[in-house]
Amino acid sequence: MTLDKIVSISGRPGLYELKNQTRTGFLVKSLLDGKTKPIQMTHNVSVLKDISIYTEYDEVNLREVFQTMYDKADGAQTISHKADKKELESYFEEIVPEYDRERVYTSDMKKVVQWYNLLVDNGMTQFAVSDEEE
Repeated sequence: MTLDKIVSISGRPGLYELKNQTRTGFLVKSLLDGKTKPIQMTHNVSVLKDISIYTEYDEVNLREVFQTMYDKADGAQTISHKADKKELESYFEEIVPEYDRERVYTSDMKKVVQWYNLLVDNGMTQFAVSDEEE
């Protein structure tokens, strides 16, 4: 499973796998509880492959951040998203040393760590870009 089928839905916890498109929206499966739910077109949906992290010079795609986290953790889960602010900032600096400290908030770091752990829990660890995606 690649990140082009995984979405974040504003106002809803966790991540979702896109299953089907319906007349009025999408059918998604929650990676938290495995339940399938309909999502209307009015919801703000972000595909993970399109999300980037601000850096001082440019942006880094989320898949690259996840790949770095995966390599650092040897394919296992990483720190908890409930870790304190200093621990999260220290960890994030190891992963993305040049992240923009003014535009990347602790809440963003928590989401990235939580999403990574959720993806690893669900066996979705293909973060590198394949030749056909380029």
